[in-house]
Amino acid sequence: MSMKRTNVYADPEDLAIIKEAAKRRGISEAEIIRQGIHLAAMANRVWDEPLFSRTFAGPGRTLAKDEVRDAVADAVQRDAASGATVA
Repeated sequence: MSMKRTNVYADPEDLAIIKEAAKRRGISEAEIIRQGIHLAAMANRVWDEPLFSRTFAGPGRTLAKDEVRDAVADAVQRDAASGATVA
């Protein structure tokens, strides 16, 4: 991947932490900064599709706490009756 040079202003305390981390990890300060830039880019990216593209059958509303508990208990009992085991 080709790189493009850029200049940024950074807090001196942040730079000191980066310098210490680079020494401890045996990598360059620039590599840590590149990783940070990549994380910032991914956090602000607009994705082409929604995070959850699947739909599930249900009542079309958020279940109440007791409904979730009952659904989980029913599934556990069903699995126990069929002899299924959890890995």
